[in-house]
Amino acid sequence: MNDTTLVTFFIIEGLRDKYMLLFAVFLTVYILVLGGNSLIIYVVRTDSRLNSPMYFFLHNLSFSDMVYTSVTIPNMLSGFLTDVKTISKTGCFVQMYFFLSMAVTGRALLTAMAFDRYLAICNPLRYGSILTPQVRIVLIFSAWTFGWLVPLPAVSMAIQLPFCGPNRVNHIFCDHSSVVRLACTDTRINSVVSLTSALIAIIGTFLLILASYISIGKAIVGMGTAERLRAFATCASHLIVVCISYVSASCVYISYRVATFDPDVRLIVAVLYSVLTPVLNPIIYSLRNKELRDAVKRAFCRCGTGRMRKTIPSIF
Repeated sequence: MNDTTLVTFFIIEGLRDKYMLLFAVFLTVYILVLGGNSLIIYVVRTDSRLNSPMYFFLHNLSFSDMVYTSVTIPNMLSGFLTDVKTISKTGCFVQMYFFLSMAVTGRALLTAMAFDRYLAICNPLRYGSILTPQVRIVLIFSAWTFGWLVPLPAVSMAIQLPFCGPNRVNHIFCDHSSVVRLACTDTRINSVVSLTSALIAIIGTFLLILASYISIGKAIVGMGTAERLRAFATCASHLIVVCISYVSASCVYISYRVATFDPDVRLIVAVLYSVLTPVLNPIIYSLRNKELRDAVKRAFCRCGTGRMRKTIPSIF
């Protein structure tokens, strides 16, 4: 094989029509993701009443969601405005790695948040002594490290594959499966490694979250009605986000494993999966959490008061 025949860039085909409509939709989604998650980060960092471990983990989740969507959506938006949507081979694999890494990191952070909810309900008296600032940092560092390491073998192997053409990726970004199938060699080992990584990331974190909620369920059984309602309110937002995240991931997995799935439907499912949780997280936590809603109101009041003070001239 001559080196001159090797692919140096990929063409992202994606959805083939209605580009302006898609541009408007994804631009709106991206603005909502950045705005909602930035607001959560701001109020958690500036409001002293939100200094509990739960909000510490939440604002890390918001940051990972912002990075997660920023890996793909800006490139999508630029692609919708051009006739030929190209990306360099290096850029494609960088995008692929960071997309997978942020997806895994998000699930690891949800697992840390499940552990936080477990301690808050099952060990309330020891909650503060167990989740010290040092332990929180260790959990966050572990979540991010897990996210960086899990996709590394699959992406590293994909980079080494020879790509002789065609170079058209039937996706809206550099999805691992869509790129690897373009390689001009046997990719069965790559498929096994990527599937193993996905199972570790999805099944492993899901089992840990499930174990936390089984323990929470056992603790709730022995509580009174008021305590049960309080415990449910504590877990509701996190549980909703977990359900949305893992159900959408399961739908993507099934769509890639069922041969009869329409390619465009599979693509839409994958794209929705990539933006659904980041855009819904701020909404769900804001609607379900009174403390967070009050903190947002206080933040707007502070901003409003600050602007009024600047506009009122001093008479002294």
